[in-house]
Amino acid sequence: MKNLLKKIGVFSLAAGLLASGFQTPVSAQGEFDGETVTVGLVPGTAEDVWQTVVDQATEDGITIEIVLLNDYVQPNISLNDGSLDLNAFQHVAFLNNWNDENDADLQGIGYTFVSPMGAYSENIASLEELQDGDIIAIPNDPTNGGRALLGLEIAGIIEVDDEAGALPTPEDVTDNPLNLQFEEAEAAQLPAILPDVAAAFINNNFATDAGLSLEEDAIFIDADHPEQLNEAYRNVIAARPEDTENPLYLQIAEYYNSPETAKAIYELTGGDKPAWEGAPQSLEEAEEALSAE
Repeated sequence: MKNLLKKIGVFSLAAGLLASGFQTPVSAQGEFDGETVTVGLVPGTAEDVWQTVVDQATEDGITIEIVLLNDYVQPNISLNDGSLDLNAFQHVAFLNNWNDENDADLQGIGYTFVSPMGAYSENIASLEELQDGDIIAIPNDPTNGGRALLGLEIAGIIEVDDEAGALPTPEDVTDNPLNLQFEEAEAAQLPAILPDVAAAFINNNFATDAGLSLEEDAIFIDADHPEQLNEAYRNVIAARPEDTENPLYLQIAEYYNSPETAKAIYELTGGDKPAWEGAPQSLEEAEEALSAE
């Protein structure tokens, strides 16, 4: 998708956003007995959440092999070259940007979750305490770095050119009254440089792995402002374009879009929220849906 999404509510579904409309089949009922599917993930709580999908698939005779990849580059390369059947680590904006930069056409077949991005600091208690010339650390990949800048805009600290859509860079900052400096670093390394910067915007999985709590440690959370958060930050299960209607892969997406997985997201991730249509909106709702089955 070449045209960037506009800033719209995170849980509203844009028409034509991804291929196939995420239509998933009814229960497999043994239809795929003996099949194996490889799914690429980035280490963190996602592996624990995906165990609920593995368990559901196992009951239907399907083996899911989880492949852990330690950066945000290899999962799409491995999916595109056929080393993986599916991956699940990225939001729509990241996927679209990767496709554009690599002349590829990987597509989402199902939503997974929305992961809040928080700003953390060892030096200030609020973004309102930022001083002239302070350094803000942001991820060095275009989509998460852009999301950090949009977070600062939501917080009223800077203004960003609307024409940049979901992928602004520091060059797209149109108003920076505090003359903030932006230090770009690998997303996984951001927790380690917290002592050296005024604040850092850190993806939730890396923050959790570093022992940071979104609720207790973050000084700002972009998902606390859903009306301003770009829809492109929903995460997806991705497949090659020829597999967007593969019944087996759509079945895996259906396992993910279940009360069992929603419950695991609420219990294990420290702030992620299920993002599929009709997903339980709280742990209590997930538990109620499970008890009704």
